[in-house]
Amino acid sequence: MGKLLIVGTVAFDAIETPFGKTDKILGGAATFIGLAASQFDVDAAIVSVVGDDLPYEYLQFLADKNIDISAIEIVKGGKTFFWSGKYRNDLNTRDTISTELNVLADFSPVVPENYKNSDVVMLGNLHPSIQMSVINQMEKRPKLIVLDTMNYWMNNTWKELKEVIKHTDIITINDEEARQLTNEYSLVKAAAQIHTMGPKYVVIKKGEHGALLFHNDNIFFAPALPLEEVFDPTGAGDTFAGGFVGYLSETENESFNNLKNAVIHGSNLASFCVERFGTERMANLEKEEVERRLHQFRELTQFDIELQ
Repeated sequence: MGKLLIVGTVAFDAIETPFGKTDKILGGAATFIGLAASQFDVDAAIVSVVGDDLPYEYLQFLADKNIDISAIEIVKGGKTFFWSGKYRNDLNTRDTISTELNVLADFSPVVPENYKNSDVVMLGNLHPSIQMSVINQMEKRPKLIVLDTMNYWMNNTWKELKEVIKHTDIITINDEEARQLTNEYSLVKAAAQIHTMGPKYVVIKKGEHGALLFHNDNIFFAPALPLEEVFDPTGAGDTFAGGFVGYLSETENESFNNLKNAVIHGSNLASFCVERFGTERMANLEKEEVERRLHQFRELTQFDIELQ
């Protein structure tokens, strides 16, 4: 069993899509990453911060999934990070209505002693200085440091982000972010340039169009599973990342071929996440369902090409 450290937000989300809307519900990058990773045989912990306005049953819900929550700081009298957004009809674009950092504004992460030797560190989407602080607290270099980031940090904290990327083994970003990071429209050229910044592996997420994995001259593409219904894309990218690192932590194999499997497992779990609002679908996901859908992925992608 590998040891996985997850750093990110545990938050409130308020979401509106063409299919309905929610009031404040449980969200946050670390939440989705943790729930996806809990599908695997891993020893996982979340480092985060919340206010005492977050119902404790939300934290207990994570603990019930065998996620260590001892490093989630609860600020007395503080308010939990809050994001609200509205998705347009195609569900690929969204408008942010409100972002309230609240307790996250002064967050100083503390890595638990028993997780300072984690095999895999998943740096969820946060300020690069927080991500770097976690890296510096590790007692030895993890086998894999996986980074997720976004265009906001590219625009506002480029110097700090560049330093984090230098220490990263794998970066997971979407196609728009990859292009912004490198000023390259071609994703192949963008990945090659990102390699020179530090990461050995580059994962570029393309939403409903799947994901690309790059390692030097090797490229792998995994499609997204075509779904009849998509209710809410919130958390899909983090769920992908959680499945990806959860599989890598369980298998303890960092080869390119094993990363291909990790991409498929991440895509598989993300396909469940979008079927309900927030964490609702991931909360009650059964391993039999996951296994059944993996078989669908195999049927979708594997066949013998007849060459003349």
